Amino acid sequence: MIVLGVILLIIGLVADIGILVTLGIILAVVGLILNLVPIGGTRRRVF
Repeated sequence: MIVLGVILLIIGLVADIGILVTLGIILAVVGLILNLVPIGGTRRRVF
């Protein structure tokens, strides 16, 4: 999700499309939050 947000952010900046920049920032922030906040427990599970 972080990668998709960064890609949308770059495309939005290059093409000068404001909605893509906004979506890219939102996706990158949500991806970082989901990556840093443990969901369903305190320890991270690696499969």
